[in-house]
Amino acid sequence: MTTNHNDDKSTGRTILLAGAGGVLGRHITRALTEAGHEVTGLGRGARNDIRADLMDRDALLRAVDGHRFDTVIHAATVLSKPPMRHRDMHATNALRTDGTAHLVEAARATGARRLVAESMVFGYGYGDHGERVLTEDDPFGPRGRSPELERHIEAMRVKERLTLETPGLDGIALRFGLFYGPGGTDALLPMLRKRQLPLPADHGRVLPWIELTDAARAVVAAVERGRPGQAYNIADRTPMGFGSHVRCVAEEFALPKPMTVPLWLMRPMSYAHTVMSATLRVSTAKAERELGWTPVHPAARDGLAAMRAAGAVA
Repeated sequence: MTTNHNDDKSTGRTILLAGAGGVLGRHITRALTEAGHEVTGLGRGARNDIRADLMDRDALLRAVDGHRFDTVIHAATVLSKPPMRHRDMHATNALRTDGTAHLVEAARATGARRLVAESMVFGYGYGDHGERVLTEDDPFGPRGRSPELERHIEAMRVKERLTLETPGLDGIALRFGLFYGPGGTDALLPMLRKRQLPLPADHGRVLPWIELTDAARAVVAAVERGRPGQAYNIADRTPMGFGSHVRCVAEEFALPKPMTVPLWLMRPMSYAHTVMSATLRVSTAKAERELGWTPVHPAARDGLAAMRAAGAVA
């Protein structure tokens, strides 16, 4: 039997995982189970232990009635493919606000004391942050430069406030970089094979990235050692431009190099254009210090090479 090393010396927690059927959720389930925790999956799909939609408050509360958990994890998503236009993020924004509020109610109803929620580095603001490396002490949720960007950032701002400031819950937010890895990168491969993914040159723009199994390990660390009321940046040690990352995928999997196009040509894909235009670096020193977490894959090239070597993609 596997034991873990919680600060409270318990041998395992009972955990309700919202989003257990998603790409990140599946990695989290595996990592938590290997660490000796008992995971109950919550989601809309038939393979979940508790079936409910976070957007339906009454149905969610009925579904969890009678259940007891130590910890709730919010890793739910409504995205089935990468968002291209701003409107593709609207359902995600609603999940971050209304869905989180409903899950907080469910957490309290089940007697949970700890809530760990997936957050995102873009909560520091879209755009060019220059060479500065942002820490958790930097403002999170600054006002967006346009109504659409404010809509996205407000949703992240609300999600963190609900996570970190709800009385009676020890809330922890994990501000992840862009995900890649088994189950995530796979979607790019058919597009690269068919040369359907033109990309702009980065021209010095970089973004934080995080491999999915490393992200799942950070969730376990937060469950076991996270400090209540705190947020943690979770990313690898090698920020990389969006175009450079995808070109690295093509190279690692011996696929055709994507065509390079001017950035302005991406404007009709409004959300993708916003992401590809951004420059953002974050420090993970706090997570390494307080959670005892470090990325196994310090750069995307390392994670992609491991993914290929493991035969994680057909």
